[in-house]
Amino acid sequence: MSTASREDPRRRLEVGLLGLLVTGCVALGGCDAGRTADVPGSEPERTSRSAAPTRAIEPGETVSPERPLAGRVIVIDPGHQLGNRSFSAEVDAPVEAGGFTKPCNTTGTATNDGYPEATFTWEVARVLRRTLVEAGARVVLTRSTNSATDWGPCVDVRGRAGNPGAPGPTADLKISIHGDGSLAPGAHGFHVIVPREVAPWTTDIAGPSSRLGQDVRDALVAAGFATATYVGHDGIDVRRDLATLNLADIPSVLVELGNMRDARDAAEMESAAGRLAYASALAAAVERFSAR
Repeated sequence: MSTASREDPRRRLEVGLLGLLVTGCVALGGCDAGRTADVPGSEPERTSRSAAPTRAIEPGETVSPERPLAGRVIVIDPGHQLGNRSFSAEVDAPVEAGGFTKPCNTTGTATNDGYPEATFTWEVARVLRRTLVEAGARVVLTRSTNSATDWGPCVDVRGRAGNPGAPGPTADLKISIHGDGSLAPGAHGFHVIVPREVAPWTTDIAGPSSRLGQDVRDALVAAGFATATYVGHDGIDVRRDLATLNLADIPSVLVELGNMRDARDAAEMESAAGRLAYASALAAAVERFSAR
């Protein structure tokens, strides 16, 4: 958790993000009734864990070829925040990460010509949200702005977003969107990070998260993206150290869509066509996972 000296700024941020919800909806093209760009608040530290949720279709919701995600709730976590670099004290504050602490957040990386990771993840998330809403889903965003004057939310808040009992609706799955910043020679391609099974944190979600990760990997490969040459195996990396995954009680993955320091990956990330292709692949993965 945050130290006592950090609690008030974080609570102010969460209230501020909720206040910006309407602005976020406008920026994303409007929030349809029942499909808002919700921003969850924080939840108390867990005392018990529940099984990964399976939601039933609500009365009046109809699954059809045109709306295959009707009744589904999807969390999209656009990694970082553009203003994190201006709030070092806040983003360096320790928070719960799954049996240990980590800094609240980081500044993220950028391409060699300065295109920020926070902006890349935000722009992919906007396109992905529109696609999922058109397919009938309700989408929850972990942040509602991409602003140089905002910071956070912290990784513990992002990790708990969509959990049963957390503020906002219980979600069916979560995808955290990132771009890597490896300087290793020849480092290129995407990789999907899934949680390692560690009691009591991820025993309930490790299996379904692994299946979600495979669906994300397969969809990105089908869209023509190459798996990472420098980390993981066949596009999948299993990790224990990420709060976004450790604190989740729903199937969750974190995807590094490419290496922003690689010229080939950067060209895709900086182009509108590339971001559309990334978002379309992620939407296809959500539909495939949800159809099981």
